[in-house]
Amino acid sequence: MRANATQHLLKENGIDFWGNDVWPGNSPDLNAAENIGAIIKDEVEAPMLQESDPGRYSPETLRQNLENVLKNLENDTDLFKRLLCSYPVRFKAILKSNCGHTEY
Repeated sequence: MRANATQHLLKENGIDFWGNDVWPGNSPDLNAAENIGAIIKDEVEAPMLQESDPGRYSPETLRQNLENVLKNLENDTDLFKRLLCSYPVRFKAILKSNCGHTEY
């Protein structure tokens, strides 16, 4: 509700911006952070799924796996470059789909 009121206030005061009518608020097609989040989730879960130990889902195991994954990602500049460089292809896919769903 507040977002709509804010958008109306901005428009009424002549402030030009891309609102919800132009740019979707939560477009996963354009959200690199969502991709990074999915990568982190998958990498944290992978070793847990390979174990059969009942404690594999303990908070300590989760914390340790998360710390390991984040430590490994700190220097993975190639991942971030690939995600950033994928934006032109993402934009083209969105245009091709007439702003509908894409493979991303």
